[in-house]
Amino acid sequence: MDFSNKNQSRRSIIKSLFAGLLTGVAGMFGVAQAAPSDKKDRSIKHIPASDAGGQEVPLFSGSVTHEGLVYIAGKGYHEEGDITKHTTEVLNSLEEELEKAGSSMDRVLKVNVYLADLDDYDEMNDAYRGRFGDSPPVRTTVATYGGVPGDSLVEIDCIAALNE
Repeated sequence: MDFSNKNQSRRSIIKSLFAGLLTGVAGMFGVAQAAPSDKKDRSIKHIPASDAGGQEVPLFSGSVTHEGLVYIAGKGYHEEGDITKHTTEVLNSLEEELEKAGSSMDRVLKVNVYLADLDDYDEMNDAYRGRFGDSPPVRTTVATYGGVPGDSLVEIDCIAALNE
C-alpha cells in the first residue's frame, strides 16, 4: 500500500480546510485577505539613465521613482551668494528635477533641509515659504556639523507623489 499519496492528499485537505477557516474568521472581523503577490508584477525603482553621467556605476542617483513616489537626492547651490540666493536656487533645482520625474512642488510630501549654519534658519524660511503651494509638506530642518558638502549654505532633498 502506497501511503505517500494518502499523506499528500491528507495534507492538501488540511491546508484547504485551514485556509477556509482563516478566511471565514477574517471575514467575520472585516479583515480582507491580501491577494497573493506576483513578484514579476511588482514595480521596481526607476533611475533615469541620465544620472549615470558616463560612469559605469554612479555613486548615487539624482532621483528615483518607485510605486508612485519620486525621491529627489539632496540639492545644493555651489556659487557665491547669501542664504536667500542659495535657498531659492536649490528650490528651483528641486522643482526642475520634480517636473522631469513627473511630479511638482505641490505634490511634495516630505522635505529635509540641511543648513550649514542654524543662524540662517529665518532667512531660509523666508525664501522657502509658499514654494510648495497652500499645503506645505512635512519638513525636518537640521544644522549640519562641519557644513554642507560643496560649500553650499543649504541642501534640500524631498519625496513627492508622482502626477496621476
